[in-house]
Amino acid sequence: RPDHYGALNSKMPLKLTSRAWTAAGRQEFTPPKERHVKKHQEKLLTYLTEAVNIKSRLKTLLQKMNQKTVVVLTCNHGQSELLMNFACSARARGFDLLNVLVFPTDMETKELAEGMGLATFYEEKIMASIPKAEASVYGDSIFTSVMFAKVLCVQLVNELGYDLLFQDADVVWYKDPLDYFHDKSLPEFDIYFQDDGSRQERYAPYSANTGFYYVRSNDVTKHLFRHMLYSSDLIDAWNSHQQVLISLLAEHSSVMGLSVKIFPKEMEEFPGGLQYHRKKESLKKIISGDSKAYIFHMSWTNNKKDKLKFFQQMGEWYLNEQCIGKEAH
Repeated sequence: RPDHYGALNSKMPLKLTSRAWTAAGRQEFTPPKERHVKKHQEKLLTYLTEAVNIKSRLKTLLQKMNQKTVVVLTCNHGQSELLMNFACSARARGFDLLNVLVFPTDMETKELAEGMGLATFYEEKIMASIPKAEASVYGDSIFTSVMFAKVLCVQLVNELGYDLLFQDADVVWYKDPLDYFHDKSLPEFDIYFQDDGSRQERYAPYSANTGFYYVRSNDVTKHLFRHMLYSSDLIDAWNSHQQVLISLLAEHSSVMGLSVKIFPKEMEEFPGGLQYHRKKESLKKIISGDSKAYIFHMSWTNNKKDKLKFFQQMGEWYLNEQCIGKEAH
């Protein structure tokens, strides 16, 4: 390609270039702008100022939960119906959810989660910058702002020494996924991810879906998620939590020996948007109950409206109409 722009041109001589360039000539890994850095520094300053108190409170809560592994979610009010659907669907299948910890980004979601019997940890000073409204589309400013909460909740629980399963709110359980990760026959890695299915250049080399992953707490993963926290200005610059974490996985795997496992997209246990949109036979097996699936993650969707519609089509929407868009009473 010509210098700094343009699609690939097979007639030009070979030359060294970064992996950040797409075949269409788009640079996917741009440095953060001053506005991104300033915004991040303000949030990070609040975190560092409050860190000792936050970790002390969270440690007390985690000890009270008394769980070997914690299932971690975060949610704002705009997406709270998805959180409620997860809880209702899980309870309908007999899961007690005593190992689930929700990091709500606003009081409304905190009250809703606690009203459903879920444990919550809310830190208003840190979450104050996160909007309450739902994202209109994937990657918009609201979507990107909520991603900082995804960084915080994992980093804090991991730092305190707990193994964790992080999942987005748009997940339903068929079987307890922790049974899979606690199986002694499972080859041991530091971190396990659902395969996203997308093979965009910006997700290379792992194509990890950062809406469903399991982390063992150790010095290597603690360093990874501290690095993620300190690098979160890139989330604003790239409009993607997933892209930033995957880039750090590659670095930490190479430099720190982080062991990363991406479950192959062909395996039945952890399906998602790829299966919904492109693997009809796999989806039929899931709906009929003939699949080995532990969960279903409604990824590959533009917004909450689509998620709701697709869950309804699968028979996995458990909320009544009067529950949608409501606050706890």
